[in-house]
Amino acid sequence: MKKNFIGITFLSAMYHVEAQKINLGKATDIISKGAKAFTFTNAEAVKLSQESVAYMDKNNQLAGSKDPYTIRLNKLFAKHKSQDGLILNYKVYKVKDINAFACADGSVRVFSSLMDMMTDDELLAVIGHEIGHVKNEDTKDAIKSAYLKAAALDAASSASSKVATLNDSQVGKMANAFLDASHSKKQESEADVYSYDFMKANHYNVVGAYTAFKKLALLSEGGSAQSGLQKMFNSHPDSNKRAEAIKKRAEKDGLWKDPGTVTLPKTKLTK
Repeated sequence: MKKNFIGITFLSAMYHVEAQKINLGKATDIISKGAKAFTFTNAEAVKLSQESVAYMDKNNQLAGSKDPYTIRLNKLFAKHKSQDGLILNYKVYKVKDINAFACADGSVRVFSSLMDMMTDDELLAVIGHEIGHVKNEDTKDAIKSAYLKAAALDAASSASSKVATLNDSQVGKMANAFLDASHSKKQESEADVYSYDFMKANHYNVVGAYTAFKKLALLSEGGSAQSGLQKMFNSHPDSNKRAEAIKKRAEKDGLWKDPGTVTLPKTKLTK
């Protein structure tokens, strides 16, 4: 899939991507009163998410079972395939994007370039954040929005329509629209809290969430070559402020350890 995106809902940032993009053009604005009234169940969110993930898995290079990226991810998250009542599955996309996302069906996809720049603690925080979006049903809202765009439903028809079967082209559009979707600042903040609690409950280093946000802040300051990042950051909470919120919680909990100056790695952290 060729795409310019980095949603990490958590990351809310990105580099230029290698993925095959379907241009949605000027789609109808589905965030309308009619669209919000559209009947959409958890089961339908899961089904549409499965279709979207199947499309994305087919159109991106997946790391194999013996690939260093897969081995590292499994080492970190093998015990979290069942987490907080959710059944999760993890895979790595070997692409140039810096991203990660999760879907309503429990699929978690982590991009190799993200793994190259994040330590194990930072990855735990990032994916914990993504799990939070699933648990809080933010991903249900995102796939609903993507479905309505792909099906080209307007406000009036969406209010009374039931979920229809999409053709292959529409599934591709839905997958791309899902990746383009952004969560609200409130949803992002709630997922930040979930990530911190996930780290704390599992006795991980919560400072990893702090340093991950500091790295994202550095990415957003990258100049013209990363102008796409600036646009994405405008619709999300400030990364430095999010880092400071993590620091305050860690200090209150007696878990803060000063990591020193945070910098972007010059070599890949996955080898």
